[in-house]
This record gives sequence, C-alpha cells and structure tokens, in this order.
Amino acid sequence: MEEFALDSGNTAWMLTASSLVLLMTPGLAFFYGGMVRGKSVLNMMMMSFVSIGVVGVLWALYGYSMTFGSDIAGIIGNPAEYFGLVIDDADSLMFGSGVPALVAASFQATFAIITVALISGAVADRIKFGTWIVFAALWVTLVYIPVAHMVWGGGLLGMDGPIASALSTPIDFAGGTVVHINAGAAALALVLVVGKRKGFGKEPMRPHNLPFVMLGAALLWFGWFGFNAGSEFAADGTAGRAWINTTVATCAAMLAWLITEKFRDGASTSLGAASGVVAGLVAITPAAASVDVFGSIVIGAVAGVASALAVGLKFKFGYDDSLDVVGVHLVSGVVGTVLIGLFATAAPGSNTWWPGIGEEGGGLEGLFYGGGVTQLITQIVAALIAVVFSFVVTWVIALALKATMGWRITEQEEADGIDFAVHGETAYEGVGSTISEVR
Repeated sequence: MEEFALDSGNTAWMLTASSLVLLMTPGLAFFYGGMVRGKSVLNMMMMSFVSIGVVGVLWALYGYSMTFGSDIAGIIGNPAEYFGLVIDDADSLMFGSGVPALVAASFQATFAIITVALISGAVADRIKFGTWIVFAALWVTLVYIPVAHMVWGGGLLGMDGPIASALSTPIDFAGGTVVHINAGAAALALVLVVGKRKGFGKEPMRPHNLPFVMLGAALLWFGWFGFNAGSEFAADGTAGRAWINTTVATCAAMLAWLITEKFRDGASTSLGAASGVVAGLVAITPAAASVDVFGSIVIGAVAGVASALAVGLKFKFGYDDSLDVVGVHLVSGVVGTVLIGLFATAAPGSNTWWPGIGEEGGGLEGLFYGGGVTQLITQIVAALIAVVFSFVVTWVIALALKATMGWRITEQEEADGIDFAVHGETAYEGVGSTISEVR
C-alpha cells in the first residue's frame, strides 16, 4: 500500500486550479451569451449552467471511476472501482505528487463540465432544453469519458497503449484531444443532425452584446491558467512553463486573428480579438508543457489565422455552427495537437510527469528539434482517432434523440425567442412579439 504523504503546497495549488477551471464555464456562458441574439441569451447561458449540474453529479457517481478506474479494453475504466468517489488509501495520491485523489477528481470534473458546455454554442437558438440535458448526460458518459480514459486513464492513447508501443506516446498535456477536438467534432456531428436556424444565411444574426463576449473571453483566459498550469499537478517549474506558454500563445493568436481580419475584411474587431484569445488558448492546451516560448508563439499564430479563416466555412458548406465551435475548438485543437510533433522540446530542469518530456532535459522531441517524424505521426494519429470516435458516437446519440425526444423547438418559438418560449423569462424588456403580447 502506498504511503500517504500529503504535499500541502501542491494540494493548495490544485484546489485553486480546480476553482479556476470551474469559473471557465460561467465565463463561457458570458462569451456565448453575448454572441447570440438578445432573445436567446438566457437559454444560451442556461445550457452552460445546466452542464455543470448534470456532469457534476454523474462525474461524482461514476465518471471519475470510468475515466481513471482499472482499464477495460482500452476504452473505459471500471465504473464500480471508485463509484461515488469512494477511494481507499492505496489510491489516495495522484501521479505521486502528494495531491489527494479526491482533489484530482475535483479538478478533472471541471474538465468534463466545460467540454460538454462547449458543444452548446454550435446549436444556439433552436433546441429543446430537455433534449440538451439528456444529451449532456449521454455524451459525457459515452464520448467524453472514453476519450479521457483513452488519453489520461491508461487506455488506447495513453503511455502504455498500442500507439505508444508502435510509435511514441501521444502528448496531450491539458486537453487538446480530450476537450477541444472532442467537443469540436461532436459539435459538427450535432449541427448536421439538428439542422440550421431559421433564416441562417439569409438574415443577420449578429452578437447582441460584445462587452459580454469580451468579459467571457477574459474569464476564460483567467480560468485557463488553472486548466493548463494545473495539469502539472504540482506547483513547480513545469507549471510555470505551462503558464507562460499559455500567455504567449494566446497573445500571438489574438494578434494573428486581428491581422487576418484586417486584411480580409478591412477592420479588426472586438469579436475577433475575443475569438483569437480563445483560439490561442485552445491551441496551446495540449502543448503547454512540451514546447518552448518560440514554439508557443508559432502555435498561437497558426491557430489564430487558421481559425479566423475556418469560421467562414459554415457558410461555404452550409452547416449552421452558430457560435463557431467547429471553427475554433476543432480547428485550433487539431493545430495545437499536431504541431507538438514539430515543436516538442524539453527544457533543462523540466520535471513534468508526462512521459519522455523533461527527463534530465531530454525525452520526446519534435521534428524541428531533431526528433524526426515519429512524434508528428503520433500526434496526427491521435487527433484522427479523437475526431472519428467523437463524431461517430455523437452522431448516433443525436439521431437517437431526434427519433425519440426531438431536437427542435417550433419555428414560431424560434422566431419569437427561445428564452421566453423555453424558460418563461427574458434578459431584456420587450424582446420578441410573443412576450409583448403576453404582457
């Protein structure tokens, strides 16, 4: 039995990081809420808040156990092993860091919560709230948990999996595949099943409150330091490396998005600045502890340009990803995950727990740092597996709910405003014809 040796400093940092990441979901509610029209803002924010409720309960019951329990077929962990977060002394420490497993479980709960909430932006303005709640429960169980187990819980994409044996260990320090590629691929599947908003491509659907968007981006950026630096599970130099890389990549992405906007549209917008911030945060997430400052700048800049260009693809291909979950999270998630294969490098003295990175200043290296193409191929394979798994399983879930509960509110309710139709309240006085008639 492992001796329990509490590290109070690491534990205090992880409790703080957990709180920071939880704040990201209300921050996302502001970010998404500002981007929709005034008649939809409460519903949009409620989709984020209810994700906290649904996922928080399920994670405590079986989510942690299915993610970090004993491996079953490389896909899930044993759901009974830590059911109800009953954890014995032998499993009381996480990664040998002196952090109690209950604290680690709390930290991981916040990741599951925000991943579900991210998807909601793709289907803004038009879906039944009850169907969303059921979807959240099914998706976290059947998609998020398996992917998280495969990457972080000892499954197929982990350090002892077949990809690691055949090539090298896929690097996902803080959630490029688990959170962002996962949510982005799911968003694409969901919008294809749910269909377009009434008037999509024919009438303007502009953000109703850009200060909300900027506030949400700021809260996300603040919380993201818990997301990335917290994933070290220690208050050490690697956490500091993740912090500075998160900052630098995000700055580069914001600037790259604004420059792209200026050349393409003739103006650099506040929405573009906020979106560039999120794109940079997404891209550096998997790479935060495995690249240097120069790599983080390039990753952020590439993500800023790629996502700025990608958000327009929905009009070209005709899918209605309302708030650009695909264009930002899927695209920048893939950028950050794949570019690790080019820029991975271990800083001298780095002591991250991720295998191969930071072992006496050596370990896994990217192509541009003399490591060859192996890690690049590994990262591409991991990204593809995450995309395919998430898309296919989400498609099946979405079709099943369409055939049973149905996804769409009525056209009249959508035209009048989903806030009043679904929640019986509005964010602003006199928004929507139905509200005016009732009052």
